[in-house]
Amino acid sequence: MRQQIDVQTRRTAMKPAAVGLWEAVFQSFSFVGPAGDVAILLVGTATYALGATPLAVLIAWALYGLWMVVPIEFSKKIVNSGSFYAYSAQGLGGAGGVLALWYWMGENLTGPAFGVLGLSGFIYLLSSSLSKTGWVWIPIAVATLAFGAVLSYRGIRPSLQYTQWTGFLEIAFLVLGAIVIVIKVGAHNTLTPFTLGPLHGAFGPLFLGVVFSVLDFTGLGTATTISEEVKDSRKLVSRAIIIAWILSGIAMILPSYALTVGWGVHNMSSYAGSPDPGLIVFRHYLGNFGWILLILFTINSYLNYMVAKVNAVSRIWYSAGRDGVIFGRFNKIHPVFKTPYQTTLLFFGVIFVIDIVAGLILGPTAAGIWLLTIAGVSIIGVHIVANTALTVYMAKIREFKFFTHGVIPSVATLVGLIVIWKSVYPVPSGAIGVAVLISLAWLLVGFGLAYGIHRRQHESLKTAGLSHEA
Repeated sequence: MRQQIDVQTRRTAMKPAAVGLWEAVFQSFSFVGPAGDVAILLVGTATYALGATPLAVLIAWALYGLWMVVPIEFSKKIVNSGSFYAYSAQGLGGAGGVLALWYWMGENLTGPAFGVLGLSGFIYLLSSSLSKTGWVWIPIAVATLAFGAVLSYRGIRPSLQYTQWTGFLEIAFLVLGAIVIVIKVGAHNTLTPFTLGPLHGAFGPLFLGVVFSVLDFTGLGTATTISEEVKDSRKLVSRAIIIAWILSGIAMILPSYALTVGWGVHNMSSYAGSPDPGLIVFRHYLGNFGWILLILFTINSYLNYMVAKVNAVSRIWYSAGRDGVIFGRFNKIHPVFKTPYQTTLLFFGVIFVIDIVAGLILGPTAAGIWLLTIAGVSIIGVHIVANTALTVYMAKIREFKFFTHGVIPSVATLVGLIVIWKSVYPVPSGAIGVAVLISLAWLLVGFGLAYGIHRRQHESLKTAGLSHEA
């Protein structure tokens, strides 16, 4: 069943067939920011998984592949920049769409801290003199956000051409760098990091490492947010997601192994205690040249993430505004650049306030962790709603396949619930505990909001999430 709104009835629209397969691939891939993970962020995984960090990353990558079944399957049926919001609206009705949108807004408002504040924290690691100023992070944060907003504002093709070519170079560098490290490690190479041996057979710490790593792959399904602008969207978007998932595995699993054997499989407790262990390993085995390249690609990783983030969020909010659900006054397309410029500007303003205020209160690094705690719980909520929507939608259109549309979404939902539980219980102390409580409250408020909007806008929500294609 293909329900489609005639785009000729709209005065303006995003440019159809503006980009192809590889731009869509790097719209998704850029969210992973693998150089940033390699440089510093695998510390979270290594804290628990220790020498089994590569195994934790491998399992997390495979599990996240289960979550990608939903956007892959839906993208073949529905072409809508609202992505999981649109899919949930079509699968579960207007209320389901509102619930998914609200949960995704929880991530939309807090997830950008990865780029906006994360890059500041990374640069502070490199320069103790900068970190002592107490203010240099602000212009760095603003510049990072502005970089993504300006490229996204000026068109989907130029923004993704940038992420595509720099992303290719990033993957090549990480893979080649990992191979060099593995070769230099020589006889110390071992399959032990892909076993429970470093954890003495204990599964619990490995699972906690997996929980951290799962969130490293968040965003791989966002090629769906540019589906209205992708050539031959019903075929290419699903392929783009699969390719992005494969590339993310290559860019994360091999380097995580190289870092583990390069540091020492049985010394990973000290790796977890280092603020920049990836940089240390790369400098040790690749010299200053490799160290500098990792720094440059890490900075670019944050910038690519920001471009992809603005692309995705501006289109999700635009889709909701077009449907009259939320953001009804922000549903215009730029007459020249063919981008949802109003939601792009709105996103810039809101994120600027949230991240700068949080940074001033907690400091850039702590604020980033605080906001990303909320983002992690929220995005898992989105996946759970969309998993359910896929099962219902495919049954509704009588194309239901037991394993693809029943078993896999159910397992993915179970994994998501476990990850949420492990992320919020027991409630951490201090500021992070407050972030956990806010994220849980956000999830609960979503039900009330979905009920209220559905009750007031029952008729208009019937068309929410329909396909928009030329």
